[in-house]
Amino acid sequence: MTVGIGTDLCDVRRVRATFERHGARFSQRVLGPNEITVWQRRCQRHPERGLRYLATRFSAKEAFSKAIGLGMRMPMTWRACEILNHPSGAPYICLHGALADWMAQRQWHALVSVSDETDYVSATVWVQVAAAPSA
Repeated sequence: MTVGIGTDLCDVRRVRATFERHGARFSQRVLGPNEITVWQRRCQRHPERGLRYLATRFSAKEAFSKAIGLGMRMPMTWRACEILNHPSGAPYICLHGALADWMAQRQWHALVSVSDETDYVSATVWVQVAAAPSA
């Protein structure tokens, strides 16, 4: 059963301007520990790829917060929600701490899709009740 769907469209130019104003503090506020590692590697190879990674994660977390109906209120925090990638490249949501507990109590599971094109990135998150194991 679907619990919620969230979408977000983010202008990469806006993320770039915020990053230029606040530097690494901005990425450290938005990204979780695993995301920081990926972001740093991408920035070292090509700064634009790092910026686009930051923008897609920002957008996906906004979409997730909408799908669960909390917005950016506890237990939802930027760093408690990470958007990581399977070896295939497919993105997935990894939750930590109180947010992970909150989702588990409700038996909710989230799916995420991210996309980027030129000046914009978008994300869609679908939250559903986790399927009960078959008997």
